[in-house]
Amino acid sequence: MFENVAKIWAIAKKDMKIYYLKGPVVIFGLLLPFFLYLAYAWNRNIEPAEAMVSIMAMTVFFTSTAVGPVIAPWETRSRTFERLLSSPVNMSIILMGDALASTIFGILITVAIAVLSMVIGVHIVNILVFTCNVVISAVCFSFLSLLLSSPPADTPANIMMLSSLLKFPLIFVSGVFTPVGEMPYLLRIIALLSPLTYTTELFRASVHLETYVPAYIAIAAITVYTLVFAMVAVKLHERSAPKRL
Repeated sequence: MFENVAKIWAIAKKDMKIYYLKGPVVIFGLLLPFFLYLAYAWNRNIEPAEAMVSIMAMTVFFTSTAVGPVIAPWETRSRTFERLLSSPVNMSIILMGDALASTIFGILITVAIAVLSMVIGVHIVNILVFTCNVVISAVCFSFLSLLLSSPPADTPANIMMLSSLLKFPLIFVSGVFTPVGEMPYLLRIIALLSPLTYTTELFRASVHLETYVPAYIAIAAITVYTLVFAMVAVKLHERSAPKRL
């Protein structure tokens, strides 16, 4: 077990050195959520707590999915994927290492936003819910990003386009801008199919805003999504690996 943990950490360190200390994480994790919400909130009377909940939800989502979709295509193109597969690791360990790197950056940047929110007077009231939400959501979205990178392509731009086609619609149907309880019935049903909805609901619960989904159900839902994304990602990457060689 300790040997596998060491392998996972080694892959995560490699990813963080090569991929995550780059501009895309800052752009997608900090600037994009801020400007997206600024465009929505301009000339609207929105409470600071509502604004920070939305920004934190987008931050953990975009940061955790910023680089994950393009790790496999980059390594396929640079021929480092072959060397990784020839080492004593299996696909599960490779993907857990990739997911760990995404999770660490997702947590760190989201916590930085939370600290900023306290500076402007929005306090995290329920620390336990906030902590569980940030960790589980970062893991969930990290595996979602790896699931999106499963097609055996060696062009990162193609995978990024596929990733954007999924990520941006999720933002607009997941209660980030409009609380789920205020949505029309049909849109509410669609929102409950999105993992980001439960992340947003848990952030709302952590600052004592009104929620539509109870916290324990939201945590259970994100956990189930995480397990599904992880298992499907491993299976798809195992299937596509021979085509990357």
